[in-house]
Amino acid sequence: MHLATKALKTSFTDLFEPKPVQWGFRGDPYLWEEMASVLADTPLPPTEALFNGLLEETFARLVGRPLNSQASYVFVERYSHGGMSSGKVSFAFWRETGVPLLRRRYVHLLKPG
Repeated sequence: MHLATKALKTSFTDLFEPKPVQWGFRGDPYLWEEMASVLADTPLPPTEALFNGLLEETFARLVGRPLNSQASYVFVERYSHGGMSSGKVSFAFWRETGVPLLRRRYVHLLKPG
């Protein structure tokens, strides 16, 4: 199957399981869940560049700041459910762990075979 065709037949849902075992701040799992929900019915883009763009655009839309922000975290009220770092989303976690994990899964899904 051609890679672009395989991408279009696979959705983002496949990329969000299993969840990471470790998070940056308490808001990160809530963002993970919301991204999974928002992108659930979206077919995977046919190229890695389009995939990266869609992930970054979705991240920015949901937290109100771009992934490449120089801040260490952003507070998102709807992710605030109690605890010391409640509602905080870690840019470092998403840049160094969350997004790279999703990218690896995307590339793996598209491998021929």
